[in-house]
Amino acid sequence: MKELHYLNKYFIKYKYHFLFGILTTIVSQIFSLFTPKLISKSFKAIEEHSLHLASNVVQKELFHNLLLIVITALAAGLLSFMMRQTLIVMSRHIEFDLKNEVFRQYENLSQNFYKQNRTGDLMNRISEDVSKVRMYVGPAVMYSINTFIRFAIVIAYMYDVSPRLTLYTLLPLPILSYAIFKLSTQINKRSTIFQQYLSKISSFTQEVFSGVRVIKAYSLEAQYQKNLDDLSEESKIKSMSLARVQSLFGPLMLALIGVSNLVVIYFGGMMYIEGKIDNIGIIAEFILYVNMLTWPVASLGWVSSMVQEAEASQKRINEFLKIQPDIVNTIKEHSVIKGEIVFDKVTFTYDDTNITALQEVSFTVKKGETLAILGKTGSGKSTILSLISRLYDIDNGSILVDEISIKNINLYDLRNSIGIVPQDAFLFSDSIKNNIKFGKENATDEEVIEASKKAIVHNNIMGFTNQYETILGERGITLSGGQKQRVSIARAIIKNPEILLLDDCLSAVDTETEEAILNNLLQFCKDKTTIIVSHRVSSAKNADKIIILEDGKVLQQGSHNQLVNQEGYYKELYLKQLSEKDFVE
Repeated sequence: MKELHYLNKYFIKYKYHFLFGILTTIVSQIFSLFTPKLISKSFKAIEEHSLHLASNVVQKELFHNLLLIVITALAAGLLSFMMRQTLIVMSRHIEFDLKNEVFRQYENLSQNFYKQNRTGDLMNRISEDVSKVRMYVGPAVMYSINTFIRFAIVIAYMYDVSPRLTLYTLLPLPILSYAIFKLSTQINKRSTIFQQYLSKISSFTQEVFSGVRVIKAYSLEAQYQKNLDDLSEESKIKSMSLARVQSLFGPLMLALIGVSNLVVIYFGGMMYIEGKIDNIGIIAEFILYVNMLTWPVASLGWVSSMVQEAEASQKRINEFLKIQPDIVNTIKEHSVIKGEIVFDKVTFTYDDTNITALQEVSFTVKKGETLAILGKTGSGKSTILSLISRLYDIDNGSILVDEISIKNINLYDLRNSIGIVPQDAFLFSDSIKNNIKFGKENATDEEVIEASKKAIVHNNIMGFTNQYETILGERGITLSGGQKQRVSIARAIIKNPEILLLDDCLSAVDTETEEAILNNLLQFCKDKTTIIVSHRVSSAKNADKIIILEDGKVLQQGSHNQLVNQEGYYKELYLKQLSEKDFVE
């Protein structure tokens, strides 16, 4: 139960719901206990009638008892309804809060976390696992309270009527308790394994759906179907193993309750014959008490199962909630970003791969300047942009923004001042307009259109049936690669950031469109700090500064005119791309 202690803060938060639920449960149980007493009195009246008590007196008492049974049953039902409304609603509030807490933690966790964990597993923890926990804070808690209170009140009533018969009636309970303990242990083990397989299936199917075009292109449908069948079969085996243990609870509970009924009838009958109880209605009363305990006793198995499953799920949730983000905003004061960036002997190694992406890299970009970064694949170009956005912290050296260490700048102000167009343009399953407005939520339609024109995507959008209201498929699958890149550029432009980072974002457009976008960006970025990562000289030639990276080190540095007149990577790339352009023309 130690993993579930984490939820205590929510019980404290909703203490009034919790306490009111307990109160209504107590009152409900008191009302429900009137029925056995009234039935016992009715039996006694009938028994006395056989001893020549006036018939009209008996009828009057029976009618009176019947009326009270109906009234108390209705009162108990109404209070039970209020109990469910209070405690189940509380569980929904806790589910809402816990999902938000998990989601906030997901947002705060750093890039390394997402490299090490699969999306399907993350989704399973915030959906399936949180739902299992809700069953604990709702139905499990409600039935536990109900069972405890009912046991306490019913046994007190039974003891008051006949201590000896009460003892006989409760004899099967120790057997029940031991059986629950043994079965709960097995449920906990099997539930944990089953949840792990659910995560595996979620991760597998999520990857298949995301990469379905590749699977179809390589005709691998049959292979992936077989892989899913194998994984589903393993999951089914674990699920059936769990179900077999859980299925033992119901029959076991009913059998023990049946034994208790037989005990009441036998020993109660013997005590009545021996004159140790003076009213045969007491036997009927005890049978009703035992049957009142039937559902609470039977629910012990269900509750125990829910608690075990919830603990397994909460353990998986706690694993993530306890992770401390690598990047933490320690500066609460507001930071005003102008845009000057300095890298001073920056060295950075990725933790997950142990690859040193940058080695003592130094450069300066002043506000209003444009820096172009070129180099082979894996040379560290995109890493520089990630470090400027502080998605990672460096190992050695320093990064200064406006002559202040990047660690001493408010993280949210820093990122709000940056507009980034990633190498892999990501668009949401929403309208094109809303995807562009992601950079500025309160943007007007005119601003959206203006940003689209600068990104040379307006005419493409107007060619769609629903134009800017066109709903995109997952990850923007509705659009071509070049259109996705240009919508991403429009999203960055509409933000009007102080720092603009372009990560090879024109690779999917033709050279003519690229030239038009770059000319628009040249005007747009006159007073902004701009860093362009590219494999094309055409994207870099108008930059104020150009650096060439190789194996994480600065190989060359200078302007286009300087580098094109130097022997080295840049000149070779320039001549190669120039000859390719002439060949195409």
